[in-house]
Amino acid sequence: MTMDYKKTLNLPNTAFPMKGNLAQREPERLKKWNEADLYNKIRQEFAGRPKFILHDGPPYANGEIHIGHAVNKVLKDIIVKSKSLSGFDAPYVPGWDCHGLPIELQVEKKIGKAGVKVSPAVFRKACREYAGKQVNIQKEAFIRLGILGDWEHPYLTMDFAFEADIVRSLGKISQNGHIAKGAKPVHWCTDCGSALAEAEVEYEDKHSPAVDVRFQVVDVDGFLSQCHHVPEHEGSGPLSVVIWTTTPWTLPANQGVALNPDLEYAVVQCEKDGNKERLVVAEALLKDAMLRYDIENYHVVAYCKGAELEHQLLQHPFYDRQVPIILGDHVTTEAGTGAVHTAPGHGQDDYVVGLKYGLPVDNPVGNDGVFLPNTEIFAGEHVFNANAHVLEVLEQQGKLVHHVAILHSYPHCWRHKTPIIFRATPQWFISMDKNKLREQALDEVKRVAWIPEWGQARIESMMEGRPDWCISRQRTWGVPITFFVHKETGELHPRTAELIEQVAQRIEQQGIEAWFELEAAELLGDEAEHYEKMTDTLDVWFDSGVTHACVLEKREQLRFPADLYLEGSDQHRGWFQSSLLASVAMNEVAPYKAVLTHGFTVDADGKKMSKSKGNVVAPQSVMKDLGADVLRLWVAATDYRGEMTVSDEILRRTSDGYRRLRNTARFLLSNLDDFDPAKDRVDSKDLLALDRWVMDRAFALQEEVKTAYETYQFQHIYQKVHHFCVIDLGGFYLDIIKDRQYTAKADGLARRSAQTAMYHVLEALTRWLAPIISYTADEIWQYLPGERSESVFLETWYQGLVELDDDSAFNREFWQKVMAVRAAVGKELEKSRAKGGIGSSLNAELELYCNAEFFDVLKQLSNELHFIFITSNASVIAEHNAPEEAIQTEIEGIKLKVVVSEHDKCVRCWHQRPDVGKQAEHPELCGRCVENVAGDGEHRHYA
Repeated sequence: MTMDYKKTLNLPNTAFPMKGNLAQREPERLKKWNEADLYNKIRQEFAGRPKFILHDGPPYANGEIHIGHAVNKVLKDIIVKSKSLSGFDAPYVPGWDCHGLPIELQVEKKIGKAGVKVSPAVFRKACREYAGKQVNIQKEAFIRLGILGDWEHPYLTMDFAFEADIVRSLGKISQNGHIAKGAKPVHWCTDCGSALAEAEVEYEDKHSPAVDVRFQVVDVDGFLSQCHHVPEHEGSGPLSVVIWTTTPWTLPANQGVALNPDLEYAVVQCEKDGNKERLVVAEALLKDAMLRYDIENYHVVAYCKGAELEHQLLQHPFYDRQVPIILGDHVTTEAGTGAVHTAPGHGQDDYVVGLKYGLPVDNPVGNDGVFLPNTEIFAGEHVFNANAHVLEVLEQQGKLVHHVAILHSYPHCWRHKTPIIFRATPQWFISMDKNKLREQALDEVKRVAWIPEWGQARIESMMEGRPDWCISRQRTWGVPITFFVHKETGELHPRTAELIEQVAQRIEQQGIEAWFELEAAELLGDEAEHYEKMTDTLDVWFDSGVTHACVLEKREQLRFPADLYLEGSDQHRGWFQSSLLASVAMNEVAPYKAVLTHGFTVDADGKKMSKSKGNVVAPQSVMKDLGADVLRLWVAATDYRGEMTVSDEILRRTSDGYRRLRNTARFLLSNLDDFDPAKDRVDSKDLLALDRWVMDRAFALQEEVKTAYETYQFQHIYQKVHHFCVIDLGGFYLDIIKDRQYTAKADGLARRSAQTAMYHVLEALTRWLAPIISYTADEIWQYLPGERSESVFLETWYQGLVELDDDSAFNREFWQKVMAVRAAVGKELEKSRAKGGIGSSLNAELELYCNAEFFDVLKQLSNELHFIFITSNASVIAEHNAPEEAIQTEIEGIKLKVVVSEHDKCVRCWHQRPDVGKQAEHPELCGRCVENVAGDGEHRHYA
């Protein structure tokens, strides 16, 4: 009776599921993490070790999370988890930005405007409740992504203690001399009814009227006396300086015309619409201007430098006032006429140059973008609608030289997507230059590591040219600017620092409502009648900009400055900058040691995502369909330093990559089913040569993986680990050892050696994957044999791998050559199989005719060489003995002859060997299998 040899095989077995079913399994594992209080166990495990602090930039508490949120949080989580593996105590405290206009707008839709339909106090209470609900919605999604953090104690900018510390931060910046108040032009959104921060402005194309306007010279003789011209040939007709502007609505606020002191200006005699006149334009722009005005016949009658015309008076084009010519370096010859209409109430350059000349800062425009009632001619008109009326008035007055509609880049409100205006209003500022803040901040930029490096140049260019930071807003839901200002002098109360602390203590108990309900006399006593209590609120960028003071310096497990800030590349003008300015203003040091930026997500065609285009990839949908680990793997596998392309198809391909990683882990686990590392592990010196190689390969890869994590190059980790699983393991090592693993004696050295190597590799592999596919890595961890900690996240990098000795005969170079030969032979076997020469590779016996180099390499594997090629036999023969029919392989120095084996097939291992049937008790087995079934087990040394 034939024996059932299948029962003698060591077939793979594991309870680890083949299919991930991530959408179902991940929530179950998440529940276990929560029940185990895993985050706090990690903190306990790593307490006392060197700290690494990644400070979370707060997302805005409004709406569901989108794919950009997912990218940001996953990148942070990968870093934090990898730092733990590197032996750091790396706490992660998530946070939210909770004040500001977007929340106000949502609450307005529900209960109406503050101060109109409801009281400001009721409105603020509704805002606080709305923000709280939004935080919970986003928190749940972030936790589902597998982000480990202190979710029970996040920081919220609306927490009473946090609001109090925002006020204290304002006080410290004021105490250090960086606060200023003034009527300066700021970005103003007429829809918001408030000033905007630099980061709240984006540029879009807009059609605007480009107009050339005559400002007639008051004293013609005095003007020409400053010019070079032929006596008695100074021309005839009215003399006008021509300005060019794309904002005609700002002309009512005009207070001067700016020229460049170093430019040459020409007085041009010409005729337009039948009238002789003289126009003054920059000589460099003369031809362009005349072409634009459709004037063919003209000649220059005089020249002068801009500097020579300073203080000459010009007549305003439609108001009864005269304005001076002033000088400014901001005037260029890039476009226009070289003469710039100057309205200090409507432009930053205008304001700066106007300050120098003492020009009035006139702002005839209200909060809603409408001209004030006392505005001559244009009262009650919205500024953008008034453009046409201004052109009409200029035409009537004979001051319009030319006008045309142009398409140009123009600032828009990032919330409303509507054009904004520059408008001078009384505001509070953090001064960039009053106390050398700009200079100090730029010095600090140089001390920070910017990743990528171009981040430094980007933030430097933004800091060098930025205006003062307008920190005041005219809103209801925000932290108040808790200043008392003298009604006559405009000065802050002399006890401001003391008063701010008293207010902060009240806010700690009652929140910001404590300020709004406060009667000034409660703190100022009899002085109260002389002081005005400010009602403006702080810019929300100030709230998030001082998180270093309110979080890093306040939480015992954190520290200041942070090791890393990580956000999208738009934050060079946002949070990176506001945090830097606030920190330098408070502490004279940057709040971070390094700054890492990631790009934005786009669809497969490189287009921005929008609901209207139908190309949005929602992280919630991905998690329900493919699982959070697939989304996390996509983040890690994508080069986040540029635009990150995502689509359903890309995620499906990522899912395929995930399956390869999972299946590799499953194969390793299935071959460790009967392995107890405590008693079955083989000492590294006793391992077979091939098993020592795979340990070394994993050792080398672990060093590369650790470096990639340290340098935040996560896509390299995915590429290298995926290559290891597919090529080194699946395509080489695991393919070769299947025979030994399945057919060798269960507890013999040959099999235990392979199991030991696989055990070590999987210990390391699980850790490599843990920061990226966190749910899956922790699932693998539960199935690994041997005593171990509760979670892979309580571990550090694996120390059990062993490096090969370069002096060993079986060193890395040896195995690289073997792999190359195996690949070349494999191609020839495939060709033979395709032609019908052989069936499986075990039908074949190989004759390898090698030059001296490869002869010496392959001979070292002795009679185990055929296991490398998975053939029934393999002989190594000197190259000069090669017969004519030997095939030249792709490797120079190796020829091959494939012979169909004539021997019987062993029913157990399927090798065709000459010793099949030699043992009467086992007539269907080869000698090796007889030894494994009935003897002490075969002896292997190499493969």
